[in-house]
Amino acid sequence: MKEKIIIQKLASKFNLPLAKIEEIIYHQFKYTAKIIKEGNFQSVRLPYFGKFHAKKTRIAYLNELTRKKNERLANGK
Repeated sequence: MKEKIIIQKLASKFNLPLAKIEEIIYHQFKYTAKIIKEGNFQSVRLPYFGKFHAKKTRIAYLNELTRKKNERLANGK
């Protein structure tokens, strides 16, 4: 809820549409998710926020879950 108030204040301050402010704010998180999902095991550092990476075992586990789900869907279950 507080994030919407912050977005509205920024939009007013810089005279930009709400959608543009949201795009600016959320871009870094979308980028981080994209890099991690690629599975190249690169880490992403966001200044003043932290360093993020995915463990190889976690990626393997998620890939296995996805494979099993796809098999069930293909078999009509």
